[in-house]
Parts: sequence; structure tokens; C-alpha cells
Amino acid sequence: MLLPIFGHSQSEFEAIKKPKTLELKPTLNSALSNISLRHRTFFFLVILFQVFLVLYITGAPHVYLSTHQFSPVFHAGDCESRKIYVYDLPPMFNSDLKNNCNSLDPWHSKCDANLNDGLGPQATQLAGIVPESILPAWYWTDHYWGEVVFHNRMLNYKCRTLEPESATAFYIPFYVGLAVGNYLWGNHTAKDRDRHSELMLKWVQEQKWWKRSNGSDHIIMLGRLTWDFRRWIDPKSNGDWGSSLLHMPAMKNVIHLSVEKSIWDHLEVAVPYPTIFHPRSDSDVIEWQSFVRTRTRSSLFSFVGGARQSIKHDFRGLLQTQCRRASPVCRHVDCARENCLDGTTAIMEAFLDSDFCLQPRGDGYTRRSVFDCMMAGSIPVFFWRRTAYIQYEWFVPPEPENYSVFIPRKDVRNGTSIRGVLEKYSREEVKRMREKVIEYIPNFVYAKPSQGLEKTRDAFDIAIDGVLSKFKDHINRGRLGNGKERQTM
Repeated sequence: MLLPIFGHSQSEFEAIKKPKTLELKPTLNSALSNISLRHRTFFFLVILFQVFLVLYITGAPHVYLSTHQFSPVFHAGDCESRKIYVYDLPPMFNSDLKNNCNSLDPWHSKCDANLNDGLGPQATQLAGIVPESILPAWYWTDHYWGEVVFHNRMLNYKCRTLEPESATAFYIPFYVGLAVGNYLWGNHTAKDRDRHSELMLKWVQEQKWWKRSNGSDHIIMLGRLTWDFRRWIDPKSNGDWGSSLLHMPAMKNVIHLSVEKSIWDHLEVAVPYPTIFHPRSDSDVIEWQSFVRTRTRSSLFSFVGGARQSIKHDFRGLLQTQCRRASPVCRHVDCARENCLDGTTAIMEAFLDSDFCLQPRGDGYTRRSVFDCMMAGSIPVFFWRRTAYIQYEWFVPPEPENYSVFIPRKDVRNGTSIRGVLEKYSREEVKRMREKVIEYIPNFVYAKPSQGLEKTRDAFDIAIDGVLSKFKDHINRGRLGNGKERQTM
């Protein structure tokens, strides 16, 4: 049924159409009468071929590949203004830290995290949960091991240069998250937490390439939340949390990647936490997308997390209560009873079996679970806008309502039923939102091959391409502003 066109009645619409139809017939007959039988046969065959072509295309199975996921075939000339030089730091700033894995955490050994170039031990326990053909692409990756993952990828980056004079940017492979992690708990001083950072900056400032731009063309990756590196430089802050790296004067121009950023720092870029899926090829990505798309989901929503009873008015406790009351419509994985830090089979099963997944704050405004959830094709439900909407801009869809649900936390505290909100979404709406999540899965993963995938851009590719593009002016200003120092080199 055709809807009436605004401003015209149905009769007026028909009156407009009718003369065109009447005029077409004699014109067409006249044209055909002047064409020979041979030409008519040729035109008929051409039209018949086009009909068959249309039927073939429309009848073919749909393959959901977004143009943003796949970059053009790479050519060496593309590196002309994208060359990155990786500093060869003294081992005390990276390899010594990760190799001293028994002392990185006061409660657990981190030696397993070092396996497989920092991806961790293979997740063989996921057999029967993920497709067998891509099981080798799954690892129990430590969620704070991003510095190691980035360093290994950067060493094999397609535009890495061994000639610093030709570099567009410089990468500082300092494992600052590992350096400070051992001093966050216990009887340690601010000097202990800052020691590695101060020594690293002293070393890098002595390099002539730093002097070219006073650090404005330098990049560093922070494997922990930005707040772990923002302790104020103040003699009275000795007992305060974290390192003061990002408040040190030498860092004022350095571009920094972090798994959670400060929205007030224009030189900081939020990148996804390392997840446990590290595809080996483009086909791994496509197969996983197909798997989660066709997955039968038995639960409306899930919640992975535990209540924090030591926190007054704990929001996670409210979510846990609502989830338990909604069982089996809601699936709960209680992280107060089992270790959820580096992933478990229960977490993967919960996300794969749920249409939606609840994502409250973690230690910061976000947590690794956000990306684990979307990687499983589950639609995230947020309660803080800062969890994803105003960071990770390069990695998530630009329209929040296309891939997620937002429920103000004050509404939940005032008694709003999460189940009631989610049940209002139709099956078609859920399908549409899930498809958008699935489309963006490549953006949330770090590929297994050290040089990345052939066509698919993963989180590393997007982050580095984005930094080099977004901060081009910042880099150039820094170099031009230090022309005197450049001339003396």
C-alpha cells in the first residue's frame, strides 16, 4: 500500500502518473517498429542477462562486511609520513619488569601473562564454547598487559623505521603500568612509585630526537587506567594513589594511549583493553562474527560482577539483586566467588547466551568486561556516559543508541526495573543493535600476527592510524617550535 504524498491527494497523484503512462506507449511502439529483428533479439538477450544478474545478486547469502573494518591493500609508499621509530630502552624499563613476573602483583604470579608474546596461556578451556577451527586464537590475556601487546606489535609495525632521522613519530616502549603496579599496595612511598618514570624520562630527554620537538612527536602506551598515573606532585601526597608520571613536566607534550583516559587531557587517547580473542587472519574474524550472529541466546540479559559490600550504596550490589530476582531471564556470574580478572569460561558463556549485558563502572568508569561483552555479540547496557560514549570514539559506533542501551543510574537507584526497560525492545530492534555490535568487533581485538591482519584493521591499527592523523598538527607545531635545537643536531 502506497502512502499519500504530503500536499497531494491520491487522485491528484494518479492524475500526474496517468499522462506519463499514455505518452510512453506510442513512443515505445514507434521506436520498436524501426528496429530490425536481429537488433531486437540482441536487446532482449541483454535485458534477460541483466534480469538473471539481479536475481543472482539478490538471492545470494548476505555477507556483513563494513567498509570501516577493511583497509585498502597496503603499499610501501603509504609509510612516507607514517614512519615510527621505536626506542631501544634499557631493559630495566620493559623486559626486566615483565620477566620479574613473580613480584609484579603482591597476591598472584604474573608469569603466565608473559606466555605467547604477552597474550598469555592458550584458552583451551573454551573448547566446545567457541568454534574449534578458531580455538587457537583464544588466550587468557591479562587485562593490564596492553603495554607488552603494543610493544610487540610496534616492533613489527609495517611503517617502523630503523632510521630515526626519517621518523614521523617515536614510540617509548616503557611498561609503566607494570613498573608502578608492584608499588600500589603495601608500605611503599611516592618515591618508589615514581622511580622508574623519573629514570625513563631522564634517559629519553638525553636523546637528540626528543630535543627535536620537546617530546611532541613521542607516543607512549599506558596499560593501566589513567588515574594510576595522575598523583599530584606534592610532598604531602606521599600516601596518595599511583604514580605522578602524567603530571611530570617532561610529559606535557607526549601523546599517550590508555585503556581509560581523562576527558580533560587532549593528548590522551582511550584504547580498548586487551580481550582474549586474538584472530590469526581475516577469516578468523569473519567466522567469529558469523558465529555470534547466529548464536541462540536464552537469556535477556547478564551481569558479570560482584557486590562490593565495603562500598556504601554499592551500585553493583543493586544490579546483582535485580539480576538474581530476574533469574533465569538474567544470567549472573558472581566475581566475588571466582576470579574474573583474566576471563573464565563462565563469562564467555554468559555473554554469548544473553541479548544484553549490564556494564557498570569498574575500578574506573569502564572495565575490560565492556569489550568482552561486545566481542560476544551482546548489547551493552551502560549507566555512566563516560563508560564508552565520551571515550573510545575511534572504536565504537558514533550513535550510542545504535549499539547500546543507556539507563541513568539514578533511575535504577529509584527502583526502575532493568528487566522492564530491556523487555520493551522488539526482536527487530535487538537484531539491528546486535548487528552493529558485531560489525565493530574487529575494533575491539588485537590480532595474533605480529604484523597485524591482511585487510582487517584491529584496535592497534586504528589507534596508531588515529594518533598519526589526529596529532599531525601537534607534532608539526612541536618540531617547528624547536627549530633552533634541530639545527644544532
